[in-house]
Amino acid sequence: MRKFRLKFTDNLIPMFRRRLSDVDALPQLALLGLLSGLFTGGVILLFRFAIEWPLQYFLPGHDSEAFESLDWVTRGLLPLLGAVTLGLFLHRLAVQDRKVGIVHVMERLNYHQGYISIRSAIVQFIAGVGTVVTGQSAGREGPAVHLGAAFSSLMGQWMRLPNNSIRTLVACGCAAAISASFNTPIAGVIFAMEVVMMEYTIAGFTPIILSSVSAAVVTQAAYGPEPSFNVPALTMNSLTEIPWILVIAIIIGVAAAAFIQLLAFCGRYHHKPVLLRLIVAGLLMVPFAILIPEVMGIGYDTVNATINNELPFWLLLGVGIAKLIITAITIGLGMPSGVIGPTLFIGATLGGAMGLIGANFAPGLASSVGFYAMLGMGAMMGAVLQAPLAALMALLELTRNSHIILPAMLIITTSSLIASEVFGQKSVFLTVLKSQGLSYQNSPIIQALRRVSVGAIMERSILRTDRRLSYKQARDVLKSEPKWLVVEGNKGPTSILPSVDLARYLDDLDLPQANESDEEDSSEKVIDLMEIPANRKDVAPVQYQATLEEALNEFDSTLAEALYVQRHVAPTIQRVYGVVLKSDIESYYQYRNK
Repeated sequence: MRKFRLKFTDNLIPMFRRRLSDVDALPQLALLGLLSGLFTGGVILLFRFAIEWPLQYFLPGHDSEAFESLDWVTRGLLPLLGAVTLGLFLHRLAVQDRKVGIVHVMERLNYHQGYISIRSAIVQFIAGVGTVVTGQSAGREGPAVHLGAAFSSLMGQWMRLPNNSIRTLVACGCAAAISASFNTPIAGVIFAMEVVMMEYTIAGFTPIILSSVSAAVVTQAAYGPEPSFNVPALTMNSLTEIPWILVIAIIIGVAAAAFIQLLAFCGRYHHKPVLLRLIVAGLLMVPFAILIPEVMGIGYDTVNATINNELPFWLLLGVGIAKLIITAITIGLGMPSGVIGPTLFIGATLGGAMGLIGANFAPGLASSVGFYAMLGMGAMMGAVLQAPLAALMALLELTRNSHIILPAMLIITTSSLIASEVFGQKSVFLTVLKSQGLSYQNSPIIQALRRVSVGAIMERSILRTDRRLSYKQARDVLKSEPKWLVVEGNKGPTSILPSVDLARYLDDLDLPQANESDEEDSSEKVIDLMEIPANRKDVAPVQYQATLEEALNEFDSTLAEALYVQRHVAPTIQRVYGVVLKSDIESYYQYRNK
């Protein structure tokens, strides 16, 4: 029975991996998405607990966001000491290990096929908790996305899945993290595909949806079904408010462009020592913490107060501008915090302030302050992230009110256009990548090649053989009827040739001889596979997990005519599974995109 179980497992896992090499492996991807969501949901619960538990113990009233209740000396010292501590922590790390957040996830997707290390996840966990607990102007959603992507990627690496499946798992982790953070599963799906992956595919939707839903179930079991904000019933009172909504859209678009530009400006100093940059960020945070303590931490208590019209105009306007300035500066200087939460805070306070102006000029027509605060949140998120659909879905799920769709679509698209077309700003994440000298390739061809592994198209009918064979050995080689013969050298395969070329050469040797002794001589002849007439191709290795994009890059860098697909099965042993020609990749792409 045990032998049967081991044999079944040994056959099942390779079959599972082989199926995942193709783009159409929906059942397998769906299972991975479900596992990713459950795993990520648990990680996000642990992350939120690590933030909330010390704050509830430390802050007055056991309120994890009551930084305003601290005395002014503590408010000033806390972010400064936190910045120094974080600076010392990051200073001891290598430059690559300091990279955290959504930008790092996008970098790993673009340049490393979604491989994220456990070291990176640990650094992000510590830094994410540290920024919020020490009262920095921070958000928890960016670190949460990194953690979700990292642990989903690690799951795929542990299972030794093809790289195209690991990329999908990273997207699943991103969606699950947003879903678990806000209790917005639809917004999580759209965020992963619109912001991180920058593509929409039918095969990608199913696992990402399952991941987002399962993560929401996990967090709802702990925190209940309510979203992150206490939103009353909201509606637009009159169509005459549309011109004012457009005015607010322009203001939010300008604010978003200023936020991105300021962050990019401060990011120019990334070559300076990280300890120095974080100390400067901590010093700049001190006056804001003392004078406007609402900017400290996540600030969702201020957002809830804004939505429920509990704050005066000048406080809303001052807090919104202050949050914009200090968040852009500190994150630009390298503070390892998230940008999504502050974006929602800025949008809510500026939108609420504009709502109070509207109520003052037209009290009988204007909608509630909470209505404009929610519109401001969606507009700021859409403009800063350049993700209008994700912002719209987040707004719809947070309000649970379909009446907000029409004005939300108007303000989100308008503010996004103002930021991108009038001021020429890209997504804040693409802007940060560019400041680091990196880019994000998302052309349709590259995206299509990234979705498929070499295992899906490689020719498996191969046989590895020595260079020199006897006549009998050569005949034995052909008995299994392989398509390609992989010729071994001193350090691995050196060439491939079609088996039909060897068969043709042997047939020429078997032509009627003058006498039997000549025939015996031909049967004893040593055949050199590198000397016989054949259509040989120079080869280079490619790993079994590689995508078609990686295979094309390997062709370009090695100038090889063919790639042999290998995998490490032991520390010093490589197993060859098949061969891939450049023409195979081109034919596959043309066939799939007819």
